[in-house]
Amino acid sequence: MGEVDPAFIQEPEHRPRISSIEGKGVPLIDLSPILSSSNVSAIEFEGLVKEVDDACKEWGFFQVINHGVPLEMREKIDGASRKFFAQSLEDKRKVSRNEKEVSGYYDTEHTKNVRDWKEVFDFTIDEPTIVPASHEPDDTELTEWNNLWPEYPPDLREICQEYGQEMVKLAYKLMELIALSLGLPADRFHGFFKDQTSFIRLNHYPPCPTPELALGVGRHKDGGALTILAQDDVGGLEVKRKTDGEWVRVKPTPDAYIINVGDIIQVWSNDRYESVEHRVMVNSEKERFSLPFFFNPAHYTMVKPLEELTNEQNPAKYRAYSWGKFITNRKRSNFQKLNVENLQIYHFRISE
Repeated sequence: MGEVDPAFIQEPEHRPRISSIEGKGVPLIDLSPILSSSNVSAIEFEGLVKEVDDACKEWGFFQVINHGVPLEMREKIDGASRKFFAQSLEDKRKVSRNEKEVSGYYDTEHTKNVRDWKEVFDFTIDEPTIVPASHEPDDTELTEWNNLWPEYPPDLREICQEYGQEMVKLAYKLMELIALSLGLPADRFHGFFKDQTSFIRLNHYPPCPTPELALGVGRHKDGGALTILAQDDVGGLEVKRKTDGEWVRVKPTPDAYIINVGDIIQVWSNDRYESVEHRVMVNSEKERFSLPFFFNPAHYTMVKPLEELTNEQNPAKYRAYSWGKFITNRKRSNFQKLNVENLQIYHFRISE
């Protein structure tokens, strides 16, 4: 990625500050009460649910420890990811994604129409994943997303699939805590994910000669339900603090996962919880690796505020929208610069 192409340069108001505010505020939550086989006291359990509620309301982000994902599995996928990205560009491009196959390798993603300083490899959890064939509202045709697996490293596919199943297990546990924190039955969200459209991304951020001009990922909100991120010890994730709009760096915690609620939870909760803007910084010395898992519902899900959380005093703030059409529209905008802003949930907001 050598010299900096103007396509990477952020507008002056969105350029990163090299001296960052360390995020002491992003809550760290210990999940051992829901994982331990011994009897957990009701007080401990209620305390955990309240911690999740507070974190979702105040930050939209939190970190979890004692989450039950074996460290060895995380080390395996991290090692396989590093081997894959260490190959020549020619070899990586043998599994390039395109408009038809949205999984695979990619190094020209744009966020807010500015190119990200990174390269990625995506794979879906369900093989194949069923989605609408186009973003057009009247087109009812469906298509399959299939994964493109590279020849090297030879065990990448198996490692990724195993890791994916661990992420799904953790995601369900977290969604149960979020349901309880909203006063809903623990399994309230389970049905939405029966034919999930979830995927995992392997991210590689090479050193950047001008980290004050470019970003690894520009400011954005996650469109899905929940994101579970593993980051290495280099760090770079910044979250926009709700209290004052400052960008706060999330300091890497060994073996922790960073969790953030996405747009779908914002809509389901009718704005009780908010999907928060975040971005990724790059630096001039060290490469950085990260592994986000995006937990997304079935394509046929109509996303709208949950009936249990709306009433006359708190009417629904969004009209229903098709998740399948939303995701196909988003994928399309990653491939071409559109003249309009990317589809966002506020386009479905009901005006007061």
